[in-house]
Amino acid sequence: MNFLQSLIDASSLGAVYALAALGIGLTFSIMRLINFAHGELIMIGGYTLYMSASQPYLVMGIAALLVVTILALGMERVAFRPLRGASPATLLIASFAVSFLLQHVAMMIFGARPVAIDFLSPLNQSLEIGELRVPWLQLLALGVTLLLLVGLSSFFRWTAIGVQMRAAAEDFTMARLVGIPANRVIAAAFAISGTLASIVSVYMVAQTGGASYKMGVNMVLFAFVASVIGGMGSLAGAALGGFLVGVVSVLLQTYLPEGMRLYRDAFVFALFIAFLLWRPQGLLVKASDRERV
Repeated sequence: MNFLQSLIDASSLGAVYALAALGIGLTFSIMRLINFAHGELIMIGGYTLYMSASQPYLVMGIAALLVVTILALGMERVAFRPLRGASPATLLIASFAVSFLLQHVAMMIFGARPVAIDFLSPLNQSLEIGELRVPWLQLLALGVTLLLLVGLSSFFRWTAIGVQMRAAAEDFTMARLVGIPANRVIAAAFAISGTLASIVSVYMVAQTGGASYKMGVNMVLFAFVASVIGGMGSLAGAALGGFLVGVVSVLLQTYLPEGMRLYRDAFVFALFIAFLLWRPQGLLVKASDRERV
């Protein structure tokens, strides 16, 4: 029964990691940009919930989604579009610069201490099934993630912009040569990435009851790990990697000796290194990359 409880907890955490990993994977698959400023999109979502705390929960959630999505589009237009032809290393440095800039702006406005937010607190109550206790928030996170995965899969398969994004992810240069509009495709990727970041921030604030200027740092780090494990550039791999990282984290927290649980993240990253030594290309490889593996 303890294992089943841990598996339920792991699935909900993995669902959140999957959404964060998808946000990172989208921009990397098209631009080869590892956007570490994605964590600050999550942070801005948290502070938006704080600023709109007097409103109904639905209004707070919509406000976070709109603000984060608009900020993601602005980030692409101001910081990354002028560097589009630059090397991946330059783009990576730019993402760190944007990340630190947004963190310090948040510190100047809201201070360094976490702020308390009452958001979706009733969902922290648990559904009891025998000895199992499942918070409604975990069920919501898992359900929303599965719906989003189905929705994104349908979007990439059946819509014109989705097909164009898939083509750009396979070979961006060739996609541009056949007339696919680069600006629109990349803007769509950032918009979807921002939407996913806002959903992650909603879950984190509902779970912790607060927001801070560093709330997205650990999340984006684990999301990056999940993306690499799943296969950089593979959206299905990013989602799979997110679920795997969540499962491993919770199982380690449950079954490690009590004195070693403080070092859980170290064990997660040690397993990550071991995995890369075994399969550096990740679990799933894009069709355009298979010949190089």
